[in-house]
Amino acid sequence: MTDLDTNDAHHDGSIAAARSSVRLAPYVAGGVAVIAALFVLLLAVSDTGDKATRSPLLGKAAPAIVGTGFRGESFDLDLSRGKWVIVNFFSTTCVPCQQEHSELVDLEARHRAAADLAMVSVTFEDRPAAVQAFFAANGGSWPVLLNDTGKVAISYGVTAVPESYLIAPSGLVAVKVVGGITADRIDEYIASFGG
Repeated sequence: MTDLDTNDAHHDGSIAAARSSVRLAPYVAGGVAVIAALFVLLLAVSDTGDKATRSPLLGKAAPAIVGTGFRGESFDLDLSRGKWVIVNFFSTTCVPCQQEHSELVDLEARHRAAADLAMVSVTFEDRPAAVQAFFAANGGSWPVLLNDTGKVAISYGVTAVPESYLIAPSGLVAVKVVGGITADRIDEYIASFGG
């Protein structure tokens, strides 16, 4: 076999390998697309709640919240001193917000007799009619602020919902939770602070 024959054989092998790669490319790309889609699906349906996170507000006085709920009830965070307070930022279009709502209703019921917990929901880029319909269908009797809520969200540093803050009876921010909350976890946080 001459050098020319060897080069031709090598060249033919390279062409065959290239053709094989071209035939496999759609399958490899399809496999990568399937894996990426499964990863996105996993993120979409995974539990993203109960993640206490850092905040510059922790240990500091909670920013003021004053307003009127859609039922006409007034809310002033300062008047809730002496109680634990959940400040919940939400939107009716947010799936984790919808999922956590029954937990908020449960939390409210658990603390009703002791009257040691107050709650307020602050809408985040939502329509008043949608919020009213959501609470009518899903329960919850705590104040829900609809107007001028952007200022409150900015003062708490909210970038996405759901996001909740647990305010201690002293008025200091105790915990920031990103994602949906559960009644059990909030009670654990309260217990960990001796409440």
